[in-house]
Amino acid sequence: MWIGSDALDLLMDQAEIARISKALSDPTRLRIYAEISACREIFCGELVEKHRLTPGTISHHLKILADANLIECRRQGQFIYNRSRPDTIRKYTRALAKIAVNKVARETKAASSR
Repeated sequence: MWIGSDALDLLMDQAEIARISKALSDPTRLRIYAEISACREIFCGELVEKHRLTPGTISHHLKILADANLIECRRQGQFIYNRSRPDTIRKYTRALAKIAVNKVARETKAASSR
């Protein structure tokens, strides 16, 4: 792990943090995630219309978001609905904040020992 002995206290492991970061690094995927997060649930067809992308492209982005545990999908008949998983993004932001705090603490300690 990359932050020393406090690594075990992280709410997520390094691979999970990297997977979420990668999923959100694509601007189109980030917009899709923001759209999903803004509603209780959204139908795939709405995403296709709003983002003017092909169903295949939307499906690809949704799979990456789902693999990162950022969204969950459910099928109802022929329709697929998506909703965000707020607990995942909450844990992710806490894990990033913990990494940042630990980095600042190490830098402060190093500067004071000079």
